[in-house]
Formats: sequence, structure tokens, C-alpha cells
Amino acid sequence: MAIAQLYVKDTGVWLKDLEYVWVPAKVLSPPEDGFLVVEREDKPGQEIKLPFSDPPPIQNPDILVGQNDLTTLSYLHEPAVLHSLKVRFLQSHIIYTYCGIVLVAMNPYQQLPIYGSEIMSAYNGQEMGEMDPHLFAVAEEAYRKMSRENLNQSVIVSGESGAGKTVSAKYTMRYFATVGGASAETHVEKKVLASNPIMEAIGNAKTIRNDNSSRFGKYLEIGFSKSHQIIGAYMRTYLLEKSRVVNQSQDERNYHIFYQLCASRHTPELQGLNLDVAENFTYSSAGGCTQIKDIDDSYEFTQTLDALRQLGFSPDMQRHIFSLVASVLHLGSVGIVELVNEEGEGEGEASMVPPGDGHIGLAAEQLGVDVTDLRKWLCHRRIVTDTESLVIPLNLKQAINARDGLSKHLYALMFDWVVEQINCALKASTKHHVFIGVLDIYGFETFDINSFEQFCINYANEKLQQQFNQHVFKLEQQEYISEAIEWSFIDFYDNQPCIDLIENKLGIMDLLDETCKLPEASDSQLIQKLYNTHEGKSSHFSKPRTSRSAFCVHHYATAVEYQSEGFVEKNTDSLVNEHLKLLKASKHKMVANMFLNQEAAVAKVTKAAAMKNKRKGQGMISKPTVGLQFQESLKGLMSTLNSTSPHYIRCIKPNDQKSSFIVWCSS
Repeated sequence: MAIAQLYVKDTGVWLKDLEYVWVPAKVLSPPEDGFLVVEREDKPGQEIKLPFSDPPPIQNPDILVGQNDLTTLSYLHEPAVLHSLKVRFLQSHIIYTYCGIVLVAMNPYQQLPIYGSEIMSAYNGQEMGEMDPHLFAVAEEAYRKMSRENLNQSVIVSGESGAGKTVSAKYTMRYFATVGGASAETHVEKKVLASNPIMEAIGNAKTIRNDNSSRFGKYLEIGFSKSHQIIGAYMRTYLLEKSRVVNQSQDERNYHIFYQLCASRHTPELQGLNLDVAENFTYSSAGGCTQIKDIDDSYEFTQTLDALRQLGFSPDMQRHIFSLVASVLHLGSVGIVELVNEEGEGEGEASMVPPGDGHIGLAAEQLGVDVTDLRKWLCHRRIVTDTESLVIPLNLKQAINARDGLSKHLYALMFDWVVEQINCALKASTKHHVFIGVLDIYGFETFDINSFEQFCINYANEKLQQQFNQHVFKLEQQEYISEAIEWSFIDFYDNQPCIDLIENKLGIMDLLDETCKLPEASDSQLIQKLYNTHEGKSSHFSKPRTSRSAFCVHHYATAVEYQSEGFVEKNTDSLVNEHLKLLKASKHKMVANMFLNQEAAVAKVTKAAAMKNKRKGQGMISKPTVGLQFQESLKGLMSTLNSTSPHYIRCIKPNDQKSSFIVWCSS
């Protein structure tokens, strides 16, 4: 049938619209002389003449709209998908829809009574598609496939910030914990669930898009015995957003744990930490927002505390966490000022902590270091040459940057230490037979200002998108072969060129690391290297017209402009040597061990990389950069996912206002 024959009078079509994206219309007269005449449903009487060289998408029959699976639609295109999801979401308050092997989940922005034990029981043992779409159906499919075929599985939860990934991953894990319940003696499944409130407290924060946004990636591998009971779990985390510790955008918060402690400052567990209301600390008030609507931070602290106890964190270990969080709050409020002479004049070359500053002593006390030493090394640094050792002052900006760097480092080490302790609590006593991995990782991000964190996040999403493409088309071609249908290889869109731009030799990551090795590395040096290497040579790279310090990467989702400012510092992630020495000598054993263990781990990785380079005939290697470590961890993640049978949950954010059952651009 010729395409023109589909466009008879009164045929429903979709037209692009700047405000509503797509609007319904109907054909007034069939194509003639290369044109099609249509009329918008919301503007009757106004004829629109369209060139038929680019015919509008056809609407589906009403009977097909709103079905459980989008693949049952006669016409499967963007407006049809959006309309069908919108009908289910707005008219029936249904948040789950299948799209082949993918479960699409719309965020309702409210608690729904669809996750109770009765609902779990209803999905337990059911084949996919026998019941209404639900994430329990996806979890059951993964569990059944693992049980039947003894193959490792993975559930990949994706979507932009605020789409509901964290909640989806949480309920997926709860399903596995229920159907794979361990013996009464171990209660390991309860420990798996108890890890959630802890990780949300230290790794989640309120952003303008999401009140409980995960600011790190998490992959939880749940191990099962031969009888398919949970025997243990292991968590891997990726790229904690450390910059949030010292600064937040307007109307955003720091990590939840800061506010939980401030709100619960009078509880016995927090006595002696000299906490105050969150508004009175610099790091917890930088975004001008200290509370979340309908959230009681003091109650959330009791949940965090209960979870810590359930996972075997002793009172000393709990105190260690709280002391470090308190020390970061006090450090951030230390009032570093420019050093002035007797006439009250300053030359901008030195800084100091005023004698009357109260926070410096409180920070030193929580860290177990000498206050005089801390005061000195916040505003000075040591330069060692072949012949002498010099102590030079830091100007105000340098001192504040050093202070903030120490705060970020402290929090990140605490975060990693907590993850390590959780893994110890979840560790199986015997080797698992099979596993199911649940991946809850940041979605593609693009903001008004995009930095190193967004670059790494979007790089990860490029890799995940490629994995999805390859898996889907591989499945499709296997089905053609099994049904003896003649087929030719589908040359589908592959984002490998964009991935090559990022990770290949002389790619963005490589040039960033190369820049970081320079004696006086700067962001301006990096941006010049990027322009010289890739401008006009890669279709996925461009130089913004209005900026000399930014670069643009054309990702699979959209083009994103990245500001180079901070790339070098964030990638190097170095700590002032004097700060490191000070904390390694802390009188608090846990603090000292944390820094000593990290130093040993870095030395081990550096030595291994150096040996590898030596075998290849290459030079010595310096401390691994953040980008290199992220690249290696991402490589390991993709290798793990590719060794499993994947299942996909795609979360969608219907509006930016976090409003219940409202779709942005609803007409």
C-alpha cells in the first residue's frame, strides 16, 4: 500500500507544536499536488497545508491507546508512545507500561498502595505479561530466569534525575528479599534492605528536580544459594558528587545526613558534637534550603540509626560517622579571613583563622588533631626543594579552596568507609551460586552549568545506552534466526564514535589526564588541547561560539556544553600533604586508620599500574586520577552487565514541579 493511501479524509494525525510538543489533528483532504491539508482538533476551521514529503505521524485507533504494552500499537512512534503513556497515567492513574522488554515507569510523586505483601504474593510465580505491568513482574522474571537457567541476572534502572530510580530500585530489592528470604538465623535479606536508609542518608540530597536524588551510582549484587535463597550481597558505588559537600545550587540541600544530625542534635548519640540548627552552618545552608516539605529529618535520623544497628555498626562506629559529619560542618564554618597589618591593610597574599573563631577548635576536637596545627595548615603550605623546606602563606582564595578540599576528602572517605562496613555485614559465609545485580545509576544530566560530574555521568550513560542497543538488537536477530525468518544485519545507530571521543587515546579523558601531569596544570591548558585535537575533526565535538572555556559533546540524547572550570582540580583530587600528615597522626584511631588505609590503597594501585607500564616499556605513572578510576570501574561494571541477562526499568519524570499525576504540557 502506498503511504498516500493511509491519509484519507478524517484520518487522525499528530502535528509538532512548540508548546505541547505534539497535538492531535485530522486530515481534511487526501494528499494532492504534494500537499496534505489538515486541521488541529483544538483549532477547528483553521486549515493547515503541509508538504507531503514529510507526512505527519498517524494516530492509533482509540481501542489500542492505553494498552499494557506499547508494542501492540499499530503505529509506534514518538507521539503515539507519549499519548498512550499519558492516557494511562492521567485517566487511569497507571504508572507502569511495557514496551517490549522494557518496563516504563512514570513517577507519580506520591505514595501508591501497590507495593504491599499481597501485591508481591500476587506476582510471585507468574509469567511476565500474565498480570498488569509492574516492577514486581520484572523482578519475578529475573528471579525465575535465574532459578530455571542458573544464569546471573541484572536489573538496570535508568532515567533522569527525579524520575524515580531510587524508589524503583528499592522496591525491586525488596521483592528479591521477600521471594529469596534466607534462613531465620541470618536475616541477610533484612540487612540488604537496611542498607537503603543508610546510603540514602549519606548519598542522597534534595535537588531542584528531586527531593531524594541519589548523588552517586550504586550497583548491588545479591548472591543466591543453590536453593535460590539470599546468602549475601555486595555493593559497588560510583562517583559520589563531592562538590555538593561544600556548595549547593539555590534551593538545593547538602546530603540528608547533615540535616538529620542538626535536627537530632539533642539526642544522646550526638552529645558533645556541638551541633546547631542547619541554618547556622555554611555547608548546610549554602543553597538557602534546609528543609524538605513533609520530611521530618529527626524521624529520618531514627531510621538511619536503626539501620546502622541492624547492620552491626557498634556505638563507636556510629560515633565515628557522626563525628566526621560534624567535623565537616564545623570546618565549613571556620571564618578564614585575609591577613592584614597593624594599619588594617592587606596585600591579599596571606590569610588567617581569627583567634576568636569557635569552629576551628570544634573541628580539631572531632578530628582528633591539634588545633594549632590545623589553624596553621589551613592557611599555609610547605614547599620542599632539593636543598630546603619552605612554609609559605596561602591567600584567602587558596586557603578556602584548601579547607573545602579537606572537607570533601573527609566526607568521601567516610562514605567509602561506610560502604566497606556495609559490605562486611552483607558478606556471604559461602560462595554464591548465582546472583542478581540491581543497578541504580544517575541518568543523563544537562543543566545550565555542566561540569566534570555531569561529564562523567553522561559518559556512563553513553556506555549504558550502547549496552542496551546491542542487547535489544541481538535479541531481535536471535528471534529471526529461531523462527527461520530471512533477515539482513540491522545497521542500528551506534554511539561508539562518541564513546571513542571520550575514552580513546587522545580522547577527552586522556587529554585531561595528560594535562593533570603538567607542573602548573590548568583548565585553560585542557581546553586548548581539546580544541586543537578535536575541533572540526570529530562530529561529536564542537566549540561553543560564545565561550573560550567550554566545549560541547554531542551525546546520543542531546548536545551538552561543559564548562572546563574545575575539571583539572576535580580530576586530580589531591589533598594538601600537611592535611594528610595531620590526619594520619589523629589521636582518634578510626580517623587515622581511614587515612592510612587510603594511602596504602592508592600506593598499591599506583605500583600495579607502574609495573604494567614497565612491562609495556612505558614510563612511570602518577597517582590514578578520578577520571581514570571512574573509567576502570565503568569498564568493570559493563563487563559484569554483559555477563548477565539484563532486565530494564526506564523511569520517566512527568513534570518538573514534582506534582502528583500531572504531565508537563498536558492539554
